[in-house]
Amino acid sequence: MILTRRSLLAGTAIASLPIGGVSAAVPMPVARPNLFVGTGGDGHTYPGAVMPFGMVQLSPDTDVERWDTCSGYHHGDGSIMGFSHTHLSGTGIGDMLDVLVVPTRGELKLVAGPLANPDEGYRQRYSDEQAEPGYYRVKLESGVLAELTVTERTGWHRYTYPKGPGHVLVDLSHLVLDKSDAKPLITDAELTIEPDGTITGTRRVFRWAKGRRIFFAMQLSKKPSRIQLYGDGDTPANGTAVKGNRLKAALFFDELGDAPLLIRCGISAVDVAGAKANLAAEAKHWDFDRVRRAAMSRWAETMGGVRVEGGTPDQQTIMASANYHTLIAPTLFSDVDGRYVGLDGQVHKAPAGQFAYSTFSTWDTYRALHPWLILTQPAQAKKLVDDIIRQTQQSAYGPPVWTLQGKETGIMIGWHGTPIMAEAMVKGIPADYAAAWPGIAKRSFDFTAPDMDNSKGRDLYDAKGYVPADKWFESVSRTQEYAYDDWAASHIARRVGKTAEADRLRKRSGNWRNVIDPSINFARPRFSDGSWWKDYDPVQLGHMPKPWWRDYTEANGWQATFLNQHDVYGLIRHMGGDAKFETKLDELFSAPSTLPKNAPPDISGLVGQYAHGNEPDQHAAYLYAYVGAPWKTQAMVRRLLTEMYKNAPDGIIGNDDCGQMSAWFLFSALGFYPVDPVSGAYVFGGPLFDRAQLTVGGDKTLVVEAKGNGPDTPYIQSVTWNGRPWTKSWIDHVTLSKGGTLSFTMGAKPNPAFGRDPKDRPPSFDHLPA
Repeated sequence: MILTRRSLLAGTAIASLPIGGVSAAVPMPVARPNLFVGTGGDGHTYPGAVMPFGMVQLSPDTDVERWDTCSGYHHGDGSIMGFSHTHLSGTGIGDMLDVLVVPTRGELKLVAGPLANPDEGYRQRYSDEQAEPGYYRVKLESGVLAELTVTERTGWHRYTYPKGPGHVLVDLSHLVLDKSDAKPLITDAELTIEPDGTITGTRRVFRWAKGRRIFFAMQLSKKPSRIQLYGDGDTPANGTAVKGNRLKAALFFDELGDAPLLIRCGISAVDVAGAKANLAAEAKHWDFDRVRRAAMSRWAETMGGVRVEGGTPDQQTIMASANYHTLIAPTLFSDVDGRYVGLDGQVHKAPAGQFAYSTFSTWDTYRALHPWLILTQPAQAKKLVDDIIRQTQQSAYGPPVWTLQGKETGIMIGWHGTPIMAEAMVKGIPADYAAAWPGIAKRSFDFTAPDMDNSKGRDLYDAKGYVPADKWFESVSRTQEYAYDDWAASHIARRVGKTAEADRLRKRSGNWRNVIDPSINFARPRFSDGSWWKDYDPVQLGHMPKPWWRDYTEANGWQATFLNQHDVYGLIRHMGGDAKFETKLDELFSAPSTLPKNAPPDISGLVGQYAHGNEPDQHAAYLYAYVGAPWKTQAMVRRLLTEMYKNAPDGIIGNDDCGQMSAWFLFSALGFYPVDPVSGAYVFGGPLFDRAQLTVGGDKTLVVEAKGNGPDTPYIQSVTWNGRPWTKSWIDHVTLSKGGTLSFTMGAKPNPAFGRDPKDRPPSFDHLPA
């Protein structure tokens, strides 16, 4: 299938931007991203306009009633409902889709109608869909050409109508639906037509982030001939204001073919005044193309630090698309005056030069997305860490796990804001880590503190050394991931002078041992009396017949067995040594790829029982390096890079998870990966491209070469760093972030001697193997 998408043209800013520190004599082109990668299959991305980490994500919505459309969009649906201002990228749960705008002609219809029959509602079939960073356009069946662009806090629409009348519907009842949701899903909505023609409004949404608020202020370049407001039940409302739950406004124009209709809309989570202020600050003119050029320039600057040569054209596009997807979330949450809604429900003001953010998918993103930003976007990484520290202070639950629009959703397990902070601290990002310590300590040691689903069983984890499977769901994964958070927290505790607490956390981070049964070398559910699940099957998700009661988090026994990231040598010893561990890894990648009927769709991209489409074992291919067999890592990483990603709508094998899947590709394609981000080490895999240039540490240049690289030469023969031999199968962050040249010599056959010596293997648990 040929995609009709708008690519960035050669000669535009993104294709010509020089990379800091690299001679102009050896320019490297920046590949063009395909914004439709991930919009099909289960990628759950969207193609619309957004600024890097921007508050507004202005994008088309095709459906709201399927898991496929968590982002509001699925490639191939065939019809578009309209264009809303907020979206989630790559998530496994849906929300947002605020302030839907529907430009059309003909009969006014107030409901979207079913996907199967667009003619029943205001849905429109479409053609000529095109997208590039900061810009989206599509031709609707009504004859309207729709174009979208953005600033950080405002969405810009340009609608070119055929001659004659037309109308615009603003639908505040539009949202993601789920069968399990308890109604009402929307309350406290308001719509007002202000004296100057500005349309303002708000609603409270109870979807995923329960009770979140959105406010907006919208201005039009033309005055409508008339406006009709609608209250609940689509009942026409008199006057210039309406209140209720599900509200709409129809804006009618007698003639729209004489000039394009422009709409600019500011949003805020604080109040209408905030939305107006955002609009006033970022929409001081009506020049759509000027805004579009500014957005393109910003994307060119942000993306221009990653350049590659070699590989296939599709692989270069996948690399650029992955880079793009790592720059969308977390999303800006503070207004131009610094105000934002904290996790305590109060309005706060960020310090000058700092910003609040939303959309922290920490269970996913601590693994590679945040490490990628620390390496390549350290200034942005600092903004995010500063905000995570504030969230840790403000939340009743301490370090965040999945925060969205001023709400802690408690989705997934653990409190993985902690490793994000600890990694940043270890890698030299300056921040007030001591300010986060009381919140970390409360989550770690105060078992009377309130819990959400993500932290259930903390008291038993501390008292027994594991979370019992007969007490709490997902008990095995909880034990393992709480242990990793303890590992991360111990570093912060030691830095702020809490030595006793650091020692306690470090010791407790070994609790993973208590759910790995050494008699079978599998992660196995364990009960309160210390016994193991008798009828254990590593393919199953748990011992309970109820589909929702699982002993693992989006994983099974196979995948959870290799979840350990921080004490790999401890795990190797626990499982009987190098040979047994290596054999177990071989079995992971060669076992039959069968899953039980109650497996969630997140477990995808199977190679044996390894699931690349989900996070728990995404580091597993790199574990061969810890037993002196990095050549097996090199072969498997190359296979995953070439089999799990495509330049197509279904080109991401699972949910992109706010950029985590994309960040895995970026690191792995460069030839290294952060198995344990807190350790500050990167384990070598093998580069996909002949040459890469990467801006690191803010303004340094890292060059990665792969001599002799090709489709049939995935194996490292030797490595040099700045021309000197490098025998280790890993490299540290401090070294890479200073810039330099990392040169791999590749071959068709393994070099078993490379990385075999114990002294050359990666560090783990703050030490090298014995």
